[in-house]
Parts: sequence; structure tokens; C-alpha cells
Amino acid sequence: MEVYLDNAATSKAFDEVIELCGKVMRTDYGNPSSLHNKGLDAEHYIRDSKDIIAKILKCNPKEIIFTSGGTESNNTAIIGAARAKVRRGKHIITSSVEHASVKNVTEFLKNDGYEITYLPVDSKGIVDLNVLRDSIREDTVLISIMGVNNEVGAVEPLEEIANVIRQSGQDILFHVDAVQMYGKLPINPKKMGIDLMSVSGHKLHGPKGTGFLYVRDGVRILPLIYGGNQQSGMRSGTENVPGIAGLGLASKIVYDSLDETMKRMSNLKESFREMISDIPDIKDNSGDAPHIVSITFAGVRSEVLLHALEDKGIYVSSGSACSSNKPELSNTLINMGVDNDAAESTLRFSLSRYTTEEELRYTADAVKELLPMLRRFTRR
Repeated sequence: MEVYLDNAATSKAFDEVIELCGKVMRTDYGNPSSLHNKGLDAEHYIRDSKDIIAKILKCNPKEIIFTSGGTESNNTAIIGAARAKVRRGKHIITSSVEHASVKNVTEFLKNDGYEITYLPVDSKGIVDLNVLRDSIREDTVLISIMGVNNEVGAVEPLEEIANVIRQSGQDILFHVDAVQMYGKLPINPKKMGIDLMSVSGHKLHGPKGTGFLYVRDGVRILPLIYGGNQQSGMRSGTENVPGIAGLGLASKIVYDSLDETMKRMSNLKESFREMISDIPDIKDNSGDAPHIVSITFAGVRSEVLLHALEDKGIYVSSGSACSSNKPELSNTLINMGVDNDAAESTLRFSLSRYTTEEELRYTADAVKELLPMLRRFTRR
């Protein structure tokens, strides 16, 4: 049996998405900037996808900028906002558990004289609103907090964060990395007080190399990519029409059945947690997101258990896919107060709508079979 439980890293594309992307590449391959019918046909796919996403987010289609994915969206939002507001201030607030595409961007901005405040989190990975309130300064221009943590599934209190920003009376933009949130939870950026929001397509059964940045109407940011002024000059370069079409279709499929899928994934998540709850010396680090389970298995390194499970056809992760091939400890777990040994012994199991109860039972049984042997031979 093959069991794929690394959906927070990437997800299997819907068959309908694959077919649509192929159709666009085979027959509707025109450049959307061309004035002839081939170009117009291509442009229709972009417009249709914008309409689909705008309907989901209850926003205006012109507030959607298509990108190559979450990393580009985060870079564009943070650097674009910082540079647009440089005359007002050079202070940015973010959390201590952000994805590398946020953390490394803020570190980069330090070279341009920006000051960065990294908010602490509690043992569940949630930012402290009182610390946030106390961290806001007159020169604060941007606050960037992820919606759902990619390693443990902590769901941040976005509306409460937006209220803190509003109550400060400062002209501060609020950016949300929603890569693990879009397609898993309902999102209404205007209602939630979000100014900028990043999304990636391959996390919700869409194509890799696709994503978008929501930019609230009236918010000014500077582009990172200059050229032919596509997308109103905010992201120059010929649009990835097949990918954009696939992203729009994947979004529609996911959100047409979101409530049902959320309930099913939540039930599967709780069922799996129950299946492994009798294993000795484990700790559950999981947040409230419906698709992520984070478990510390004391006495065995995560990489060892990961590859032992792989030998049985089970694919899981030892953390973020962007850093799981590096020796560094999980930044998220350490900032949650998890000690080094525990951080080195933690696996992430991430579900999708394709995950079944049978697959999770098989996985739980495999963990119970492998752990005693691996713990016996682990050197301490």
C-alpha cells in the first residue's frame, strides 16, 4: 500500500486540473497580451480564474495578482510594502514561527536598515496579542503573520490581530501568509482585516509554480518584477496561462465542497490521533488546522522513523519541505518551547481529501511496529 501523508509539502493535482492545463498548452496556447483571437482565448482563462478566486474571497478580481507561488507572493508583499512605505518608517513585525519565505525576507530587509520584531508564541504556536500590541511603534509599517503554521497546524487569531492593528491608529499594513490556510479554511480578507495575502496553488491540488497575491484595493506596494507591465505592472512577464487556469479550477473544486471536506479531514485527523494515543512517550503538537498532525516520538530521530515508514510505502515529513533536507532544528518547535531532542524526534503527517481511514490505520500500525525496534537501536 502507498500512503501519501505529506500534503502540506505538496498535493496531488486534481485530474480535471491536469486535463485543463494540458488543453491550454495544446490548443489555447496564445499569449494573453496578443490582440488576435488566440491571445483573447488565453486572456479569458486568466479572467475566469480571477473571477473564481474573487468570488471565493468576496473581493474584486482586480485585487488578485497571479504569481509563481507562495514564496514569490510573500516576497512581493513584504518587500513591496516595505519599500512603498519607507518614508513613513522602517519597522516590521512578524512572528518567530514564520515560513522561510517570510523569515528570510525580513532578514534580507535588515540590510536596508529595517528593524524587525519577532513575536514570541506560546506552547501551541499562537502569537501573544499583548506582546503584539506593545511592539507596535510609530514607525511600524507592516505586520506579517501566517494564517496556519505549516509544521504544526496552529491557526493564528487573524481577526484579533487585525483589531489590534486597527486600535493602534497607525497606518500599518497586515500581510498574511495563507499558503496552508487557503483551501483548508474559509477566508474573507476584507472581513478579517487583511491587506495582503499570499497563496500557493500546489497545496490545494493545483499546479506547481502557481499562486496569487491578494492586494486590497487602495493598498500601494511596489512590484519586484519589471518588464512589459502585465497585470497592471504589478507582476510583469507573460502569464502562466495553463497554471493560472489550473489554479482557478482547483480553487473552485476545493471551495465548492469546503465544509464537507473540512469536516471529513478533521474527523480523520482526530481518528489518527486516537489511533496512536496509546503509544508510550509521544507528544502531540498539533494545532487546530484540519489537515496537519505533528507528533514527537521520543527516543528516535525523525529521519530514521521517516525512512522506516517510507520502506513501508508511507510518506511523511520531518518538518517544512523547504528545510526538511537541512540539519537545522525546527524553528517552529523550538520557539514553542520544545527541547532539542524532542524537535529532532518530530514527524508531520498532513492529510488531504484523498486520505482514507484505511491509510491512517495502516500508518498507525506501522508506527507501532517500527518504534520499539528503532528505539532499541537508537544511540543516546
